[in-house]
This record gives sequence, C-alpha cells and structure tokens, in this order.
Amino acid sequence: MSTPASITAEQDARRLHDQGHGHEADPGEMSIGVIIGRSAEFFDFLVFSIACVLVFPARLFPFADPLTGTLYAFAILALAFVARPFGSAFFMWVDRNYGRSAKLTSALFMLGTSTVAIGLIPTYEVLGSWAIIILCILRLAQGFALGGAWDGLASLLALSAPEKKRGWYAMIPQLGVPIALIVAAGLFVYLVMSVSQTDFLDWGWRYPFFVAFAINVVALFSRVRLVVTPEYEEMFKKAELAPRGYRETFGNQGRNIFAGVLVPLASFALFHMMTVFPLAYVYLFTDNSPVGFLSTLLLGAFVGLFSTIASGVLSDRIGRRTLLTWSTIGIAIFAVVGPVLLSMGGAGQTLYVVLGFILLGLSFGQSSGAVASSFGPQYRYSASAITSDLAWVAGAGFAPLVALYLTATLGIWAAGAYLLSGAICTLFALRLNRMSSEMGRH
Repeated sequence: MSTPASITAEQDARRLHDQGHGHEADPGEMSIGVIIGRSAEFFDFLVFSIACVLVFPARLFPFADPLTGTLYAFAILALAFVARPFGSAFFMWVDRNYGRSAKLTSALFMLGTSTVAIGLIPTYEVLGSWAIIILCILRLAQGFALGGAWDGLASLLALSAPEKKRGWYAMIPQLGVPIALIVAAGLFVYLVMSVSQTDFLDWGWRYPFFVAFAINVVALFSRVRLVVTPEYEEMFKKAELAPRGYRETFGNQGRNIFAGVLVPLASFALFHMMTVFPLAYVYLFTDNSPVGFLSTLLLGAFVGLFSTIASGVLSDRIGRRTLLTWSTIGIAIFAVVGPVLLSMGGAGQTLYVVLGFILLGLSFGQSSGAVASSFGPQYRYSASAITSDLAWVAGAGFAPLVALYLTATLGIWAAGAYLLSGAICTLFALRLNRMSSEMGRH
C-alpha cells in the first residue's frame, strides 16, 4: 500500500499527463513493451543459472568435484549482480548526455553480445584457466549491461495506471519472470532429451545462449519504438521521469532507497531458492534426474504466472502492504517446511515447487511496485533503478552460493534458515514503512 505522500505524487503526475498537448499514455502498448523487455532480461540470466548446474561444473571446472564446481559456478553467477549497480550509474550518465535511446541500444547490445559470447566459450580442456577468466569477464559484462536496461516504461506505466488498478499495473512487469522461465526451462528440457549427454555438454548447451541474442533484438526494437517517439518523450518529460545523478538521488531519497532494498528481499531470495538452488540440490544430493526436475520447474513457472496475475487482483482488493505482509509470512513458513519437502523426493519436490511458486508470484508480483510507489515522480526513474539493483545484490545475488554452501556443510535446513532471514528483513521493512506512513498522517 502506498504512502499518502506517494499517492499525492502519483495523482499530480497523472494530472500532468492530462495537460499539455493531448498525449495520453497507452497502458496496453506499454504493457507489451515492458513484458517483452523483462522477459528478455530474465531469460539471459535464467539460461546462465541453469548452465551453472548442468554445464559449467563439468566443462569449466573438471578439476573439481561436482559440488565444488557448482559452488565456483554460483560465485561467477553472483558477479553480474555486483556489476549491475555500476552499470546503472554509467548508463544513467549516458542517458543524461546522449538520450534514452542511446542508453537502451548500447546496453541491450552489450547484454546480447555478452550472452552470445558465453555460448562460444571453449572448455577448460581447450583454454585452461583462461576459459574461466573469460566467463567471469562476460558475466560481469552481462550485469553491467543489465544496469542500463532500465527504460522507465514500468514507472510510466505505474503513473498512468487507473486509480483502482495500481496493483494490476504494478504486476505486469513481473510477468516477464515466469514467461522467461517457461522458455528457458522448456528449451533446456528439449535439448537434454533430444541429444546424448556427451553432445549436450559439447555443443547442445550453447543454443539457448544464441536464442537469447535473438530475443534481445526483438526486445530492443519493441522498447526503442516506444521510448524514442515524440509522444512518449513528452510523457516522460511531463512525469519528470528523467535520470538523476546518484549523489542527488541518494541525498533526496536515501531513506526510501534503504527501505526499498529490504521490502523485496524475501521475494528476491525466494526467486533463486525456487529456480537454480533446488535444481542444484536435486542434481547433487539426490538420485532424481535434473531433467525431470526441470520439467517440474516448467510446471512451477506456469503456476507462478497465474499467481503473479492473482497478485494484481488481490493487491487492488486488500491493499499492497497487506498482501506483501501475508505472502512474506507465508515465505517464512515455507522456509521451514520447504526444505523438508525438497528432501522427500518426487512428490515432495513437486509440492515444494507448486507452493513456492504460488508464494513467489504473490510476493514478487507486488514487491517492485511497493518500492517504486515510495519515490516522488522526479526521482522515480533513477531511484527505482538504484533500489532494484541493490535489492537484487542483497536478496538474490549470493543466494544460490550461500544456500548451497550451507546445505553442504550444515544440512538443507540451513538453506531454509537463510530464506527465513530474508523474510524477517522484509517484515521489518514493511513495518517500518507502515510506521512512516502513520507518522506522515499526523
């Protein structure tokens, strides 16, 4: 639920949209652009995450045992999240000096090129340690580029949303996650089942990285077509959605940024606890087929898609803060029950996936909207990007590495305790946000 100040700011911005030259935002057109963009971004990252379990330990870390090799791969996975805030700072500078089109084009070109290059990396047997070094560089480039992929369309969509449908329009950008997972998991399942294990490890795994480039090209054209038109440039200007410097943004929105980093912590951590971590657990600690579990994740992605849609409906009916509070409590309970289900085998793992994706959709569907609504329009463009970057670093960047290490050393219950800590932080942030709102009324 938005604070009174943020509600007033959004109403003021909407009035600005209605004034001037008669240009009105088309929520449907923006929604399509946002969904395509988010799906492309998450597809790149999910393809890399799945390869961290199925491919990289065998092909880039053959000198290590499977567990250690997977931990090394997860450490490289985290590099993109560390690089992302630096990419945001650089591309915000590009935006201020050369325009949103130059920023978006260069960032998505860099993201697509880095992803394709990962699919071309020779194995350790061919290049030795240089193969690992090149992978680290390209992974950093992926994260750096993703920092520049923020186009402001999600913020413009939120400001253009009807009064009683803020939750629905806040949910729309998050649909990119389950859609990307459906495509990524489905593609890997098809490849693993279509070729031999030797062929898959030799060349089959590379195709998803090439597909990612094609998806990025489509996303680039669909988004640039919107953000560079005079109509949308005018709407960005009237909504004050212009890039601001980091120092200015932190100086004016520092407290909101801090709270914004904590609010989505539970859902961002759950994101990796429902995708790459359980895949690694099944692959390393059980006799179940990772392909079979990928198929289960495919089912979970569809569940998550409908759950994310439901979050938009529920948010508009009961309030965003209420929905986030109850879904976070559900995540806290799941942090205790989930590890037990995951360790039970087939039926337990399926239940783990279904319950987890229901909670992920409900919480993830509104977490970013809760963050964005706390910023005034003039800072929403930059502050939303900064907050999202830092929240992903804190909540998701190191989650697979930490959860797998804790599982290997202490047991799977420790991974659940790690997720529980994220849920506690989110509940604290929601409580802090509520207290701030109540103080603002007096």
